[in-house]
Amino acid sequence: MMEYHGYLGQVEFDDDAGIFHGEVINTRDVITFQGKTVDALRKAFQESVDDYLAFCKARGEAPDKPFSGQFVTRIPPDLHRQVSLAAHVTGKSLNAWVTEQLRDAVVRNRPGKRSATKTVRKKTARKTTKAGSK
Repeated sequence: MMEYHGYLGQVEFDDDAGIFHGEVINTRDVITFQGKTVDALRKAFQESVDDYLAFCKARGEAPDKPFSGQFVTRIPPDLHRQVSLAAHVTGKSLNAWVTEQLRDAVVRNRPGKRSATKTVRKKTARKTTKAGSK
């Protein structure tokens, strides 16, 4: 993953063509880039974002921002009630409580980080025999 001015580029390698190619993934607009080396790819990514921003400015349009900081989600009414109660009990607004829970979940589920779940070792059953028995 690459980042430039808040835009995230996801990269793949085409072995047949011998080229890296990527796309900006956190915008609804289509922004692509490619390069034969990592340095060329990085430069193409930054140039593509810069070109996109210049294109929007020339047209008098606001570029699609990577994220606005707001999203709407639909949950069952009972869960909404439970979440609201949990927020109230902690003395936080619903927004602050949900933000905290999401932040904690992101930290727990970060790629490359070991899972927080415990590993359960499988115990081997031992056969016990009485002394002197065959």
